[in-house]
Amino acid sequence: MSFSDLTTDRLVLRPWPAEEAAVAAAGERCPHWAADFPSEADRMIAGRLTREPERPHGHYLMIERETGLTVGAIGLFWPPTDGAVEFGYGVAPSRRRRGYTTEAARALVAFALALPGVSQVYANVDAANVASVRVLVKAGLRPVGTVATDEGPLHRYVAEWRGTDPA
Repeated sequence: MSFSDLTTDRLVLRPWPAEEAAVAAAGERCPHWAADFPSEADRMIAGRLTREPERPHGHYLMIERETGLTVGAIGLFWPPTDGAVEFGYGVAPSRRRRGYTTEAARALVAFALALPGVSQVYANVDAANVASVRVLVKAGLRPVGTVATDEGPLHRYVAEWRGTDPA
């Protein structure tokens, strides 16, 4: 499965090219990236993409339309399990508090819920990460409980497909 660009008012979400993932995984930078992108978490995801190039993924670079700079990343942890797919995100510190992450999350969740076989999109977040909780709520997800993870208990937020089953 291949994914195409998603465009919002202020961002283009572009599938993370293998060449740029390799640059990030090697600890290097591309000239069209914001000075504080990528984060360590972005490098970790890039390494995974580099190690599994044949595996379909739903990871996107968040590109600021006004400047053309890559300012963050957001992605689906593909493939879905029992109709549910997890997503995660991060934005460069220099671009935080501008609503970019909420804008990107809304676009990615809507896109994911329109894919065949996806009925739920979710994110797990530490309750102490108030900014991330706010992003998820503003993006239309709702809390459904706590899940145990390797990092400890996290709160799960979900968005679900609300249409009728076309089958």
